[in-house]
Amino acid sequence: MNDKVARKVSGHVKWFDSTKGFGFVVAEGEPRDILLHANVLRNFGQGSVADGAGVTLIVQDTARGAQAVEVLEITLPERPDTAPQGDLQDLTDLDLSEVEMVAARVKWFDRGKGFGFANVWGKPEDVFIHAEVLRRSGLAELQAGEAVALRVIEGRRGLMAGQVLAWDASVAEQGS
Repeated sequence: MNDKVARKVSGHVKWFDSTKGFGFVVAEGEPRDILLHANVLRNFGQGSVADGAGVTLIVQDTARGAQAVEVLEITLPERPDTAPQGDLQDLTDLDLSEVEMVAARVKWFDRGKGFGFANVWGKPEDVFIHAEVLRRSGLAELQAGEAVALRVIEGRRGLMAGQVLAWDASVAEQGS
């Protein structure tokens, strides 16, 4: 890094690819996109972030351009105006706030298929995780074996996640 002073900026995630290990943030007043590396995101406690999510970052200029050095805050992306499909139309924030947060481990998640499954610790049933629920939770993807916290509801076809939080974020939420 060069000698330029770090600064605080707010913007939104243009895109983030956890397989590539980076993405970019667009912020007003910044002449170019800001690089967001996966390690910086992991230091915040998340392995991915949804496109369109709001972010507040500490940014520093480098020889290659602006780069995030710390994530201070992530806010959920705007919800689409279109009506959710199937079980998702029954979800509301008020309902979910009353559902207990449970510890789980991701069994698998396929971003291309738009869904995956997790296991709640101590329970034999799989919990379905839809990509739209993940996006509404501020995440873009999950890795097999990743620890998460879920709010599990009974969907039309079985157990499904109504909300997914990165494990570190859930611990912070439980402590506040």
